[in-house]
Amino acid sequence: MRLQLRDNLPFVGITVVHQRRKIKIPNILVDTGSGGTILSADVLSKIGIVPQPEDTLHTIFGVGGSEVVFTRTVDELKVGTYSVKQFEIEIGGMDYGFDIQGILGMDFLTSAGAKIDLASLEIEFTR
Repeated sequence: MRLQLRDNLPFVGITVVHQRRKIKIPNILVDTGSGGTILSADVLSKIGIVPQPEDTLHTIFGVGGSEVVFTRTVDELKVGTYSVKQFEIEIGGMDYGFDIQGILGMDFLTSAGAKIDLASLEIEFTR
């Protein structure tokens, strides 16, 4: 699958499937420096993924500061034709000052056996 460079950062589009509802999400940063995958709460609310009273809130920390998130296991997270079923994601505000709707982190990349070729701007999955 082809990576798209924007501001010298690699982006892909993904598809999330949850309780028979599906949404395609563009502008997902491929980030080997992020331990987890986090997606925009605003975008996921369109398929009914919203905070519930029983959710535990977590604070995550990164280079840009901290953010409060909740987690949800989605039925499927797809990148191109590759998918991981029953995958846990973090959901947060994603207010980072530029157009980004999520971060594809090392949790997904390692479980998928991702190989990133920056010379050809391609990502492939081996598992």
